[in-house]
Amino acid sequence: MRKRATLLVVLAGLAVGVAYIASMISRGFSAREPPSRLEVAIAGAMRSLAMPAGARSRPNPFKPTAEALAQARAHFADHCALCHANNGSGETEIGRNLYPKAPDMRLPATQNKTDGELFHIIRNGIRLTGMPAWGKEGERSEDEESWKLALFIHHLPRLTPEEEREMNRLNPKSAAEIEEQQAEEEFLRGGAPAEPRGTSTHSPHQPEEHR
Repeated sequence: MRKRATLLVVLAGLAVGVAYIASMISRGFSAREPPSRLEVAIAGAMRSLAMPAGARSRPNPFKPTAEALAQARAHFADHCALCHANNGSGETEIGRNLYPKAPDMRLPATQNKTDGELFHIIRNGIRLTGMPAWGKEGERSEDEESWKLALFIHHLPRLTPEEEREMNRLNPKSAAEIEEQQAEEEFLRGGAPAEPRGTSTHSPHQPEEHR
């Protein structure tokens, strides 16, 4: 009787899974949609299984000193903020459109992880997400950066406005943004505003004496 009940439960679970997959196929897949609760549960379980037992208890060789946090803050602004935002919210164009979306790292789901777990995620990435593996295995300098990033991630809920403004200055800039910034600096120094590229105050057909 017990075996029959177990078999019925397994069959019911398979039926639900098949129905869910059929529903997904009929609707199609879009990165714009939030993951379902089933996807979230499966992803969380798979991430836990992928985490080595020793990673959770691995101690961070660095302390959250002002120097270590400043180094990690600069690294995060230059390498991580494009997806995660300077404040760790994930509210960036890329972060919002990943599937699954970049998490808000200020929330318990991330903050409750140990430094060892965060280090492992940074170094090895997370499969089937937008989170890549960073650095070369065993590279000492890159290991140090990853450990300091773990410290900074735990600091995110206490990030100050001054720290975030500093990170804004350290974020990578596009060529257009650099040009705009240089034009603003020139204007503030008393120079004439820079003309947009491709424009001119003179007509190429004007006689020389009227130019």
